[in-house]
Amino acid sequence: MNEPAPTLVLQPCTDGTCAVLGGCWGAARLAEPANWAKIDQAMRSAPALAANCRWDLRGIKRLDHTGAQLLWNTWGHQWPAQLDLLPGQRIMIERVAQYTTVAPKPPPWNAWHAFLKLGEGVWVLIDHAQGLLRLLGQLLLDLVQLLRAPRRGPWRDVSGNLYHIGATALPITALVGFMIGIVLAYLMSRQLRQFGADTFIVNILGLALIRELGPMLAAILIAGRSGSAITAQIGVMRVTEELDAMRVMGIPKGFRLVLPRALAIALAMPLIAVWTTASAMIGGILAADLVLGVTPAYFFATLPNVVEISNLWLALGKSVLFGILIALIGCHFGLRVKPNTESLGQGTTASVVTSITVVLLVDALAAVVFKNVGL
Repeated sequence: MNEPAPTLVLQPCTDGTCAVLGGCWGAARLAEPANWAKIDQAMRSAPALAANCRWDLRGIKRLDHTGAQLLWNTWGHQWPAQLDLLPGQRIMIERVAQYTTVAPKPPPWNAWHAFLKLGEGVWVLIDHAQGLLRLLGQLLLDLVQLLRAPRRGPWRDVSGNLYHIGATALPITALVGFMIGIVLAYLMSRQLRQFGADTFIVNILGLALIRELGPMLAAILIAGRSGSAITAQIGVMRVTEELDAMRVMGIPKGFRLVLPRALAIALAMPLIAVWTTASAMIGGILAADLVLGVTPAYFFATLPNVVEISNLWLALGKSVLFGILIALIGCHFGLRVKPNTESLGQGTTASVVTSITVVLLVDALAAVVFKNVGL
């Protein structure tokens, strides 16, 4: 490149320090790593705001908006007290100064701002609650329409979602349940052995796994695995404008997108919960046999007597409710995705976090409401 490199030299003068600039102060030369390193170091060491600093720009061969912006930023968005420059350079810097806005300083944080932030969060929560309520109402209307004309239902979509949500989730849920059963039985056995209550491991494992841990583990895994997939699928449809095409063609989104997923996950969740509970029970039985000597035959013979069947029905009912909530939340955040990839990632993350949180809250509420059932 024939243009000279930008330079900045600090020289002593009669009234203090003089910053003498030369060379080409253009975007191309300033973007070169070697030139930028030298100019940046010189700018940092230059006493830009000092009253006795004189800036001499007359030696600059070419000055564009990039160089003018760099100088204006170095001067702290104000003209130096002593400045020597050519008329064309002044016009360039004045144009940059005219269109340069200073970022406002954030207001000091106080109780009022905390109150406003809390109110903003409450309004966002109310907005999401209203959206979920509308989605639930539309789901109920779609169910009525399906019952009136079952042959026109989206059964192919229900079957596909049932396979992807249910069948493909069996290996991971079995593995997690099996390991949880082993860990739970091993930890409890060390405490029960101190009191000679080895046989009570059947009561603890049976009640904990069948009533609480089995359905909750299955719901958390499905929320992270299938809930995120539901949000991502519908979100991609928003990005690719498929949802807009459905609206133009008059295809109802609730009947074709929400209903199949809600039905599939409502059917799959009880089965997955039973599968996860069975896997956890097998792991607990093996650990109890190895650590405490409680044989599988004794375990299976005692389990029906110490755990009432109502606990199983309660677990199945909670699983259906968990599945419907996960499907609604996944569809809700998927339909709210904006046509860009950043919104898609944020929606998927919010869907998983919200689903898991709602599952835990509903499980805690059910534990309080049904505290006298099966205990």
